[in-house]
Amino acid sequence: MNHYLILHRGFKKPSTEEMAAWKNWFELIKDKQVDRGGLRDGLKVTETGSEELPFGGDSLTGYTIIKAQDLDEAKEIAAQCPIVTSTQIYQIHK
Repeated sequence: MNHYLILHRGFKKPSTEEMAAWKNWFELIKDKQVDRGGLRDGLKVTETGSEELPFGGDSLTGYTIIKAQDLDEAKEIAAQCPIVTSTQIYQIHK
């Protein structure tokens, strides 16, 4: 089993129905989920300094780490996720 990082992009204040959809998705993947969390207060750091990252429609706002056989299975799991703007998937190599 491989581990995959699903990055959630975008934020808007969720409705009751949207919150229920997220809760249902997390329940659906509970046997595959390794970790999850929300992201806020980000900084972009470069050679010339740092800048605060905005929090909104195009921001990285959360992550979910799942176990899956391959990228195709991870994609199937992510495709069921209630998406705000987009979702990205990366295999985690240790």
